Amino acid sequence: MASSDIEEQLRMLDFKLNQLKREYDQYFLGTRPREPVLLRGEVQKLVVLLTNTPFQNTALKFRFSSLCSKYQAQRRQWDENLRKIEAGTYERHRFKAKLRNPGTATAASAPTTPAPKSDELFQSYVDARLACGQDVKKLSQEKLEGVIEKQRAKLQEKFGDDANFRFKVAVEDGRAKLKAVRA
Repeated sequence: MASSDIEEQLRMLDFKLNQLKREYDQYFLGTRPREPVLLRGEVQKLVVLLTNTPFQNTALKFRFSSLCSKYQAQRRQWDENLRKIEAGTYERHRFKAKLRNPGTATAASAPTTPAPKSDELFQSYVDARLACGQDVKKLSQEKLEGVIEKQRAKLQEKFGDDANFRFKVAVEDGRAKLKAVRA
């Protein structure tokens, strides 16, 4: 392949790579209904074709190497976002779901706010929330302990003062929760 042909292929690769980035951005924002699989396949074919091409010009080889690095980095990011979407932990989708169902999100978040008394219970609750893709930024052990005390008071009021409860971490419907269990 001549240098002019290789240079044209590199220009085409750069153009398609930028177009692919825009289309994936649109897909992840929700303005594009489907993943740009065809264009990604074209870019992959072009990369494979150029990988098997011997470069005589060092500048062209460097440009190809740079484009390949850019493509690999973006591909890893796209694959990670796709994995999160499949797992239901992609933040933009979860945010949209909360906007669509504000009553459900508020009602569902009420049981997830309880705070454990012990360090071990708190840590297991935080770990469970992280595993489910829930936010833990505003979570503190003191807040969790306060909510547990409120729940314990309600339970004792309902079942009597002599009723003793302990709390354990449970995952239901993809959300981490604290469950009261009679001790």
